[in-house]
Amino acid sequence: MESSAINTVPGSLPRHVGIIMDGNGRWAKQRGLVRTKGHEEGLKRAKDIAKAAADLGLEYVTLYVFSTENWKRTEQEVGFLMNLIHVHLLDELQFYRDNQIRVRQIGKLSELHKTIQKDILEAEEDTKDFTGLTIVLAINYGGRDEIVRAVNRIVANSQGRSPEGTASVNEEDISAAFDIPELPDVDLLIRTGGEKRLSNFLMWKSAYAELIFSDTLWPDYGKEEFIADIAEYQKRTRKFGAVLDDKAEGGK
Repeated sequence: MESSAINTVPGSLPRHVGIIMDGNGRWAKQRGLVRTKGHEEGLKRAKDIAKAAADLGLEYVTLYVFSTENWKRTEQEVGFLMNLIHVHLLDELQFYRDNQIRVRQIGKLSELHKTIQKDILEAEEDTKDFTGLTIVLAINYGGRDEIVRAVNRIVANSQGRSPEGTASVNEEDISAAFDIPELPDVDLLIRTGGEKRLSNFLMWKSAYAELIFSDTLWPDYGKEEFIADIAEYQKRTRKFGAVLDDKAEGGK
C-alpha cells in the first residue's frame, strides 16, 4: 500500500505509535538459524519502520527493544542484544541525523551496562534539537515498573511536606513523573508475531490505544504493512468512553 492511501490532514495521523516487535526468534528458527540472526534482521526492520514513520510525518514511535523480563533469557542472548543496541547506537547516528529523528529512551537506565548508558545519553544529546520524528527506545522497560518508579518519584519529592492541605495524587501527577513526561498517550499499538497481549508495554499510556495484532513475524514486517496499519487506524472511530452522535460517527 502506498502512503498516498493515508489521510495526512493534520490530526488524522496517530501522534504516538507503540510497536511490540515480536517474532525474531521464531523467524530465525523457521530458517534453521540461531535466534541472534533473527534479532539482527529485526534491527533492520526497526530502521525501515523509523524511516517510514519519519516520511509520514509521525511525531512519536516507541519501540519495545528490551523488557525488564528479557533478562530471564540466556546470558548469551542477553549479551548479544546488549551489544546489538551498542553497535546500533554508534553506527546509526548519521541515519538519525539525515532524517532529523530525535532519539529518547525509557526504562531503568541505571541497571544497564555503563557503556550502554553512555551510548544512549550520547545519542539523546546528539539528536536533542531535531524536530521531526521522535524514536523512543524502550530498553530495560516494563510498564508496571514505570508506574512504580513514577509513584516513588512523587513520594520522594513530597518528603518533608506537611500532609495537611495537600491535594491527593491525580493522573496528571503520575504522568508528569514518568520517564518522558511529555510523551503523549499511545494512539495506535501494533504487535507483530501473532501473539495478542501487551506484555507489560506502556500500560498507562495505552489505556485508550487502538490495537492491531499482526501475524507477521517482525523481520518480515515492512513499510507496506506499516502503512496499511496506519490506514486501518484511520478507519476506526475513537470514542474514549463517550457516546458520539450519528454525524460524528459518520452516520453509522
